[in-house]
Amino acid sequence: MGTNMHPVAFYAETSNSIGYLTRMAFRAFTRSLERRTLPYGVTAGQWRFLRALWAEDGVTQRELSRRAGLNEPAAVAAINGMEKKGLVRREQSRTDRRRVHIHLTQKARALEPQLLPHVAAVNELAVRDMSPERVALLRELLAQVTRNLADDLPE
Repeated sequence: MGTNMHPVAFYAETSNSIGYLTRMAFRAFTRSLERRTLPYGVTAGQWRFLRALWAEDGVTQRELSRRAGLNEPAAVAAINGMEKKGLVRREQSRTDRRRVHIHLTQKARALEPQLLPHVAAVNELAVRDMSPERVALLRELLAQVTRNLADDLPE
């Protein structure tokens, strides 16, 4: 932070705001990736759900919304759209009728090897001209920021 600048004034400048810079980077990632996934019929919002389900299929709708980083109403809308496209199916829990599990369809599974190279390409583009050490530091710092802010959230 600037030597004599008050923190409010310092962070009011968007070039100094970690939150603003992170949001702009996220938006750039999203636009770049969506440009590559839309030809497959997958939006950026749906991409997050696919990634989570490729890692672990059959999680509950609530857990899937948490992993995708969306609130439940937004997650329901995204899952509805994915269901209409034939990417997922809902299954009521056998042990707790209030829980709904989300499962990938064969169509969605077939997209994984087609789409994962695109995320690699976008990440490589994002860190172009950075040394491996700087990329490792960036990952470490972003993970620390995430942990720090997680401490501020209620359980």
